[in-house]
Amino acid sequence: MLRPRVTPSQLLHQHRSLDGDTLGVLCWNAQKLTQDVRFQHSLAALTERYATSLLLLQEARLAPVGDSWLDGWSWAVSPNMQTRTQLFGVLTAGRCAFDDVQPLLSQSRELRFATHKSLMLTRHPLPGYGSLLVVNMHAINFVHAGLFLNEMELLRTELLRHSGPLIVAGDFNVWSRQRRLYLRQFCRATGLRQAVMENAHHVKSYLRQPLDFIFYRDLFLRSAEAINMPGVSDHNPIYARFFL
Repeated sequence: MLRPRVTPSQLLHQHRSLDGDTLGVLCWNAQKLTQDVRFQHSLAALTERYATSLLLLQEARLAPVGDSWLDGWSWAVSPNMQTRTQLFGVLTAGRCAFDDVQPLLSQSRELRFATHKSLMLTRHPLPGYGSLLVVNMHAINFVHAGLFLNEMELLRTELLRHSGPLIVAGDFNVWSRQRRLYLRQFCRATGLRQAVMENAHHVKSYLRQPLDFIFYRDLFLRSAEAINMPGVSDHNPIYARFFL
């Protein structure tokens, strides 16, 4: 695997702010299956059933120029691994304008694979004025809790620069007591609230601890749900709908 040299994006909707009264966010760890036909069909069915303004994928896999299943979406990738023909990382997609795209890599490397983890910060204009900051993250794993804390502190610094609505979602890998404590401290420091899922037993867990979350600030939560999709990825998608 090579350290990523490109951060591809395709922004088709720069004329369009997030519109309407609600904002739907679908978040899913894709287990590198984004080029699999079954995954693509499942994702298409999900986005048809659940009104999706923003799509946040972790462990996405795609060609450096994108893939056909992304047609019709504006999107940006923050890769953490690259081969000659493939990129792997987090992908944020939507049918709205992206005012800013900020891909980031963790400072630390995971011990087992010697790779960084990636996250993506995007800003999206809101009707009238202001912007929504969205963080799509796959938190570092296979390192001691102190390095996990360091990465969360770096993200906290980025978030505190933003005034206004905020969504932070993804796979946080908080499977230990210490990591859960650090995540709670991070949320308190940044003013984030957790979107509590209906059917929370469908959320991917490890050592009986949920790994996937959607957090928000300065938005009104309308509903949140963990969606059972057996046999597609080793994670289930989670979805939240907000009033703008």
